[in-house]
Amino acid sequence: MTIQWPELFFIRHGQTDWNAEGRYQGARDIPLNLTGRAQADANGVLLRDLLARDTRDPGEFAWYSSPLDRTRETMLRVRRAFDPEPPSVTYDPRLIEISFGELEGCLHSELPPHIMAAPGERDAAFWSFRPEKGENYDDLMHRITDFARELTGPSVIVAHGGVLRMLRHLIEGAGRVEVINWFPPQDAVVHFNSGRMTVYPATSNRDD
Repeated sequence: MTIQWPELFFIRHGQTDWNAEGRYQGARDIPLNLTGRAQADANGVLLRDLLARDTRDPGEFAWYSSPLDRTRETMLRVRRAFDPEPPSVTYDPRLIEISFGELEGCLHSELPPHIMAAPGERDAAFWSFRPEKGENYDDLMHRITDFARELTGPSVIVAHGGVLRMLRHLIEGAGRVEVINWFPPQDAVVHFNSGRMTVYPATSNRDD
């Protein structure tokens, strides 16, 4: 079945202490830190401004989030920028981050490449690498394509870096090696439309 991707606005959750420390986080439920909360607030204002710029009604969009605490809080903070409140959020477990299994909590720097290659050091074989009790990118791809088949129109999604990597691959057609070595931003709103990705940084001066 070919997926007809609708327009998507995607926001990665804000920073956590594990992000700041360079730890593999995966499916572990780690909360936002102060920086992450500020990022989520700024992303909400940016999303509101982008929709207003294009005279779009937030009510036109379905709103989805991963159910982990860091994404729930990010979504809550994003929605505070809107008045009236947008449609209710669907929390979908298929949007949870790729699981790193027994390696979750380990620092990127303490694991040698033959055990777990860090972003920027990954080759094509990493796509199929599955840590003990974890997932690989094929597993994540099956989850995300299953989720996508239920999308019926424009949507706002708050989820994780691995999910954003997968959307780049599936929607934009970016290569596997490119996306697994990409560092998805936490201070930006990412727009997918007609097979193209546009990244709008929340921290830059915007005149559009």
